[in-house]
Amino acid sequence: MTRSTAEKRSPAPADQQEPGVGAEERAAEVLRKHDTSSRFRTDLGFWTWIVGGISVAFTLYHLYYALERPFTSWIHGAIHLGGATSLVFLLYPASKRLLNAEPSGVLWKDLLLGRGRGIAWYDVLLAAAGIAVNLYIVFRYEYLVGNAVQILGFSNLDYTVAVAGTLLVLEATRRCVGLPIVIIASVAIAYGIFGNLSPLFPHRGRSWDAFATETFLSTRSIFGTPLQVSADFIFLFLLFAVVLLRTNIGQFFNDLAFRAAGKYTGGPAKAAVAASGLQGMVSGSSVANTVASGSFTIPIMKKAGFKPHFAAATEATASTGGQLMPPIMGAAAFIMAQNVPDVEYNELIVIAIIPSLLYFLGAFLSVHFEAKRQHIRGIPVDELPSIRGLITRIDLLLPLVVIVGTLLSGLTPTRAALLGIATAIVLSFFRSSTRLNLRGFMELFVAAARTALPVIAACATAGIVAGTVTATGLGGQLGRGLVAIAGGNFLLVLFFVMIACIILGMGLPTTANYVVTASVAAPILYNNFDVPLIAAHMFVFFFGILADITPPVCLAAYAGAGIAGANPMRAGVAAVKIALAGFLIPYVFILQPALLLQGTWDELTISLLTVIVGMIALASGLAGYLFLRATVIERVLLIAGGLLLIYPDLLISMIGIAILVVAVVLQLARRGRGDGASEKTEPDDDGAHVTSRGGDSVENPAPGMA
Repeated sequence: MTRSTAEKRSPAPADQQEPGVGAEERAAEVLRKHDTSSRFRTDLGFWTWIVGGISVAFTLYHLYYALERPFTSWIHGAIHLGGATSLVFLLYPASKRLLNAEPSGVLWKDLLLGRGRGIAWYDVLLAAAGIAVNLYIVFRYEYLVGNAVQILGFSNLDYTVAVAGTLLVLEATRRCVGLPIVIIASVAIAYGIFGNLSPLFPHRGRSWDAFATETFLSTRSIFGTPLQVSADFIFLFLLFAVVLLRTNIGQFFNDLAFRAAGKYTGGPAKAAVAASGLQGMVSGSSVANTVASGSFTIPIMKKAGFKPHFAAATEATASTGGQLMPPIMGAAAFIMAQNVPDVEYNELIVIAIIPSLLYFLGAFLSVHFEAKRQHIRGIPVDELPSIRGLITRIDLLLPLVVIVGTLLSGLTPTRAALLGIATAIVLSFFRSSTRLNLRGFMELFVAAARTALPVIAACATAGIVAGTVTATGLGGQLGRGLVAIAGGNFLLVLFFVMIACIILGMGLPTTANYVVTASVAAPILYNNFDVPLIAAHMFVFFFGILADITPPVCLAAYAGAGIAGANPMRAGVAAVKIALAGFLIPYVFILQPALLLQGTWDELTISLLTVIVGMIALASGLAGYLFLRATVIERVLLIAGGLLLIYPDLLISMIGIAILVVAVVLQLARRGRGDGASEKTEPDDDGAHVTSRGGDSVENPAPGMA
């Protein structure tokens, strides 16, 4: 995050200032390497004005529609998709090798390949085509929804537009989102057309013409619920996030987190967890959040004494969890509210609070016990951001208060977003560093349009998958097949659904991730078992998100490792370990829906107590430290007791408590005997010298962290 001049002058420790040197350039490089959505052209030449003008018009149109709603949802969706598709082709090259590629000096070759400054000629044609196929829907709307099409069928021109529109959506998605979602959508298309030839889950199949018109010239596929929600709500909330970041709220979140947690054991890592959780409320990408926060927090964690792979894993785990944080939940909350008709959006963001906080509590406990094991201390209080400095910026939270308050009061998400945007803009005028002039507004609108492009493309392509699953009945067939494989065992079915969600979610942005898993995996739970609809959707949402830190793909862990200079796979494994509680929480709220406020207060209270104690035991067992370094037997007891406590059954939880008591007694007895009181220095697995003290070990602390 870019710090304001005032914030740079505010009290801050030297170790917090140092990582900022060249951090922005390195962060941008890491982001472009691991995040497809960040690989857009920056040197457009005279095209800067044209692309900027389209982007500003695109943003202003959405504000106008939110206030007036002059068109039907399909026409609005077509304008939304047409503008986004054209901007994608203008901003994103066909290959990352062409991104700001230097000209070869051979004019005809540079023009043909699109090298050098500006935009390739073929991308201009594709951008025009992207607008044209969507304007076809706008100007032919009455014909497309009329009786003539139902009776006489579509014309050859309709088929041509439908095929071209579908291919343009797929290519635009490949450029700004990545190949994984395009591969999934392509498999869905092949299955939809050639399902009669499929050896698994066959159906009667469809002709290409019929499938193409169903895909692009109806509201059941590309223009289905995901894109409609993107057009109505998501764009406005992304604009809100861009305006909010313009007020430097990201740095405020960092300073607030460091002031609250920085002085305690392992303070830098705890602050990183807290800061990423706060930024997750306005962020729509775990990878982008990892890079934005990690460029500041990871160097501080390393300097404090955390190993590079653990620092990367901590930031990746926290940033991934940010996608679970209401009110935005990675922009997927709006789609989930449409998929769960008995739960309003303002109810959904309340339901999501407990699971998301439990996730961050698990990460917090993991870094706490790791820091205790390594004797990594906190930052001296006099080196932390001052309370006075935080109080003078407390007004930055007002837009979030406004948006959450208006949502909880029952206003629509559209109205809440508009009020939040207006509040954030007004606040920006209170500081010279954030005050907006005409150029600032234009840059703001351009940034909002560019931020929304990957989300819009992902929603459109995910709509193809959702439409195919619905039209072919694939969800029901998958559910019956999976239940048969599991022999009807509910826990085994949950495990298989978890694996399916992690695989489907690898490499996908949050919105597309949720749409795919909700279409394919969620029906398995609520159609075959007595699982509440909201619990099934939260289950698949959790595990789809956790794909970002699950090896071998683990994009967030890769991004964190790029900043930390660590082994990416090792960072991914460490991230899974830190987030292990996050992998267990969905099982808990499926087995005990009270955690989703679907039960009595007594059930909720008991479940929370046992889950929290179980998470403490599990985190200490995995770290190998409770009151002192744990023996193998103590670690086994702590892990086993923690798992049994987390399982929402009173008898099993009591057994877990008994096992945990044994582990605690063993630890206290060893500490009373002064077991392992002697110290010795030995190299750890990274070659650093570690001091063993009382059975524990501590890396030599970094200067300023003692």
